[in-house]
Amino acid sequence: MKQQQHLFNVDPWKVSLNTWDKETRRLQESMTSIGNGYMGMRGNFEESYSGDHHSGTYLAGVWYPDKTRVGWWKNGYPEYFGKVINAINFTAMDLYINDQLVDLGKVDPDEFYLELDMQSGILNRSFTVTIADVTARFTFERFFSIAQKEIAAIRMSVETVAGTGTLKVVSKLDGNVKNEDSNYGEMFWEELDRGSRAETSYLTTHTIPNPFGVEQFTVTAAMENRTTATGTIKEADFLVENHFEYNLDPASPLQFEKLISVVTSRDIEEAEQVESALSLLDGLSSYDELRAAHVAAWLERWKLADVVIEGDDAAQQGIRFNLFQLFSTYYGEDERLNIGPKGFTGEKYGGATYWDTEAYAVPLYLALADPNVTKNLLKYRHNQLPGAIHNAQQQGLKGALYPMVTFTGVECHNEWEITFMEIHRNGAIPYAIYNYTNYTGDDSYLKNEGLEVLAEVARFWADRVHYSKRAGKYMLHGVTGPNEYENNVNNNWYTNTIAAWVLRYTSETYQTYAAEASVTISDEELANWADIVENMYYPVDEETGVFIQHDTFMDKELMSVSELDPAHLPLNQKWSWDHILRSCFIKQADVLQGIYFFGDQFTEEEKRKNFAFYEPMTVHESSLSPSIHAILAAELGMEEKAVEMYQRTARLDLDNYNNDTEDGLHITSMTGSWLAIVQGFAQMKTWNETLSFAPFVPNSWNRYSFHINYRGRLLLITADKETTSIQLLEGEPLSLELYGKAYLLEDRLSMDIPQ
Repeated sequence: MKQQQHLFNVDPWKVSLNTWDKETRRLQESMTSIGNGYMGMRGNFEESYSGDHHSGTYLAGVWYPDKTRVGWWKNGYPEYFGKVINAINFTAMDLYINDQLVDLGKVDPDEFYLELDMQSGILNRSFTVTIADVTARFTFERFFSIAQKEIAAIRMSVETVAGTGTLKVVSKLDGNVKNEDSNYGEMFWEELDRGSRAETSYLTTHTIPNPFGVEQFTVTAAMENRTTATGTIKEADFLVENHFEYNLDPASPLQFEKLISVVTSRDIEEAEQVESALSLLDGLSSYDELRAAHVAAWLERWKLADVVIEGDDAAQQGIRFNLFQLFSTYYGEDERLNIGPKGFTGEKYGGATYWDTEAYAVPLYLALADPNVTKNLLKYRHNQLPGAIHNAQQQGLKGALYPMVTFTGVECHNEWEITFMEIHRNGAIPYAIYNYTNYTGDDSYLKNEGLEVLAEVARFWADRVHYSKRAGKYMLHGVTGPNEYENNVNNNWYTNTIAAWVLRYTSETYQTYAAEASVTISDEELANWADIVENMYYPVDEETGVFIQHDTFMDKELMSVSELDPAHLPLNQKWSWDHILRSCFIKQADVLQGIYFFGDQFTEEEKRKNFAFYEPMTVHESSLSPSIHAILAAELGMEEKAVEMYQRTARLDLDNYNNDTEDGLHITSMTGSWLAIVQGFAQMKTWNETLSFAPFVPNSWNRYSFHINYRGRLLLITADKETTSIQLLEGEPLSLELYGKAYLLEDRLSMDIPQ
């Protein structure tokens, strides 16, 4: 297994750099992004920077519908592409030493240090520069409070190393921002108000009008600069500046604090925003007290979420980095929100909701948060059911088609092979309903809102299939499976499998809860669904027993990725799209995705055959791919492959495996490292409402441990080279299985790991 080069220092709790490198600045910005679920920012410098970089500040639920622009309009296309939009840059400062701008794009620093402390949720940076005969050391500390979501804070310290002179600090609220991914460099904001009162200044902006009936958002940011100097105020369009001047002297270090409040029209009416933002600042305590509350809140999160790995610091850093960025993006407090694939770290994918949430994030949030967090994710989809019904109607179909990309439930992805064909996403939402119910034992959502969703999704699948008289089977043509390196195929095995499962699960659920259900399904529908389930077509290679990815897959030139020249990877950056589509190479788990979802329905032999056939052809160029392969490899006893895939999912961004992290982090796939450990190495399963484990410890590790919440119990699972222990920390005794044997867990269960 090739050893991946680490781009950042390896440390169990920190992501850091000791050297200044302009060439990787965008990557650094992605890696040091911070957020609090309400707002977030790439790791941009506070001071001006003229080098290549991507400045980005993003607010949860604030977006814009950018007009779909295609050369050839097709019926059913969404009218707009929804995107998260870059908002007011409220951390900005211009720094001048003797009237010369401090700009690391033009002046190389000494003693540069950049550090994201994941345990405390604080971004630190320091450097020394010599400008105009003065040598000064700057230190910055920044956090977005998870104790008070509307608040961000910065502390800058300046030490004069040599020389004397003046330092001018221009603290700004800068609304003159654009998206890098806008169609033609559009400005998505208009200014409504700006001003200052006493020690505080504010800026209010409003999204420009749109022709699609999507609400316009208003945002107000306010700042209070805490310093000993007396300031002056300057204003211009989209800009408020507070100017301060200091003497630089080796005997007199100085400190500057900037506190920011941000409110949006999602919570505060436009007319009330200025007063709200200013009053938030008026009521703030000292910087140190704000910092202490923020750190304490992060430590409380880590008590439950932390996965401890002994013996491999790179593996430890990887899982903590992913958990930190996940919880910085979403912690479940607001049912109006979901988890964007890039979170607050970039603009790619529009910042909208994908099927990633239901397929990959739900299992983690079930185990590491209050059950209401996952229920909020389910409510999010139920609230958007009307939009999903609209999407199906756009395709001329019955029922509901949940979107690939959305903010409202209405599809806003404008690539035809995704919008029209990648309909397997419509199975992930029902699977999440099943997953929640099976894991928690709570059927309150299933028999009410859940059944409403299931019925409409089932109606879509029943209308989307067609019956082949020649084969005597139901089929799905013109689809794209999870492997997006094949478009417009017939009978994708995974899509057919999950479509039939939805029909069966919906029928069973309705028949269980029909007397109390808020939806009615006719006997005729149930009979039709049963016929489709019974007669669905699944492509299988009779000779090998392999489930065929789609009808013509076996006609391709089949080869392993290992036969490729490494210079051709990643394919999506080296090959034409035509070349990719004609090849056998697989972007991510496709057949194996179905085997993962429905693992209790397949034999070990079937799993082994399909893994051995498909994994060698998989290039893992989707961030969603490695975790599924890690889980299945672990179950099949393929430790080396499981560890390789864990490393890839845990350190995908840390080591920039796919050469695309500068665009932002892969937030929704960050659950993969947790899944690889908990469902892979520890082999936690919950089939048929039975909790089971069969842990092993990779050779390169000494020990690992993690917590899970399960049906009102808090468990601590610990595995080392010789033994596994499961401790009941809270809740009633629990029946479970360990290495295939049934036990009643009343306090602590410990046994040797089978060799």
